[in-house]
Amino acid sequence: MPLRLPDKLPAIELLKQENIFVMDYSRAHMQDIRPLKIVILNLMPLKITTETDLIRLLSNTPLQIEVSFMKLKSHTPKNTPVEHMMMFYRDFESMKNEKFDGMIITGAPVETLEYEQVTYWDEMKTIFSWARNHVTSTLYICWAAQAGLYYHYGIPKYPLKTKMFGIFKQRPLIPQMPIFRGFDDYFNMPHSRHTEVRAEDIANNKELTLIADSPECGVSIVMARGGREFFITGHLEYAPNTLDKEYKRDKDIRQDVLMPVNYYRDNCPDNPPEVTWRAHANLFYSNWINYYVYQETPYDINMIE
Repeated sequence: MPLRLPDKLPAIELLKQENIFVMDYSRAHMQDIRPLKIVILNLMPLKITTETDLIRLLSNTPLQIEVSFMKLKSHTPKNTPVEHMMMFYRDFESMKNEKFDGMIITGAPVETLEYEQVTYWDEMKTIFSWARNHVTSTLYICWAAQAGLYYHYGIPKYPLKTKMFGIFKQRPLIPQMPIFRGFDDYFNMPHSRHTEVRAEDIANNKELTLIADSPECGVSIVMARGGREFFITGHLEYAPNTLDKEYKRDKDIRQDVLMPVNYYRDNCPDNPPEVTWRAHANLFYSNWINYYVYQETPYDINMIE
């Protein structure tokens, strides 16, 4: 089944070139199907890139999904045209009375700041609280994962000596869980962060379950509330060239930029990246949609609580 996307969203044409079946709202309204409603709070600087990355993963399911985009009223993006934001995004205030089957909250380039120093922290706290009884299951990614763990459970973050940057091997700690159905003993995940949360803090909170970790990069995925919340410290959604663009961008600005590890063929930045995480990324998102959204959400979306 296709994804239902806003008319003229740039991702539509990009994904059609990859033979991914998407349709705009105008065509979708002709079908009498109750789609799953997924809202994405996109805090990443390059909005269109992140939209495309996430929609690509959400497309790998036989269910019909309607995607909406949320933005913050307290923050104006600098790297995305105002026209794009006005056409495809809505303020939280205009969406707060709606309910959604699933939600994705992305990372943001503010992780070196204390949470209370982030200019939009108050609005983020309101959204975190709102999601608890307006969304069946929420994925928190990278900074949002750390921020969500801090807000909901008091888990602190810690600065890293060097940036966690590259592709790192992860292991499912409870492989029989539905979220890991079809997974191998190990899977790879891109990481790009300057801070971390620690396993001992997760273990000391009975409401949290560490479900995946890594010898190299530590805490990987944390689950809470029986799967109504997942906190992912890395970026399964990243496209093959995302880390490459980030590395080359930063290298042009500073001299101390480290090359992403386990990423380029033969560890040479002149070579193309080796994509080793895409299959498990698709599987993770499919499992989330199937087992923690579709099979848990009520048919009457207004019954979510």
